[in-house]
Amino acid sequence: ERNQADVSDAKSGRTELIFLIRFRHCCLLRNQRCILAYLYDRLLRIRALRWECGSVLPNTTQFHMSAEEVEWFNRYKKSLATYMRSVGGEEGLDLTQDLKPPKSLYIEVRCLRDYGEFEIDDGTTILLQPGWLPGSQGRLPCVCVQHFLPRWKCEQLIRQGVLEHILS
Repeated sequence: ERNQADVSDAKSGRTELIFLIRFRHCCLLRNQRCILAYLYDRLLRIRALRWECGSVLPNTTQFHMSAEEVEWFNRYKKSLATYMRSVGGEEGLDLTQDLKPPKSLYIEVRCLRDYGEFEIDDGTTILLQPGWLPGSQGRLPCVCVQHFLPRWKCEQLIRQGVLEHILS
């Protein structure tokens, strides 16, 4: 508002205000560029959340987002889902499964949190819950409860912190 008042005064003949007006205008443009860069960085981070966390945002993350950001995440999620359904035949292709190319199809995993029953494609059901060392009162996970599962079925659970990939 003050800049607009100075612009009107400069038009009426006070030319000494032109430098002040230019300075304020440059400051406004700089602030605008900084704000746009910040918002673009937040959108990139929100987009990365879809690939890392899946289609449901954790409540702690969603709490720190504005309503517009949550809406943008939902639109991006729907757009990605539509694209993945259109590629790969009748079942579609889940692009979020393998973020890095797999070295083997099966991996050895250990359960860190109670997840419940987990079904594999061949119909086998595995109970995913951590085993505990005797006498540890649920503090030390037992290393003997390990599973050899298809990578593509458990990669999402690894990212969620339910399973831990055991590297031999």
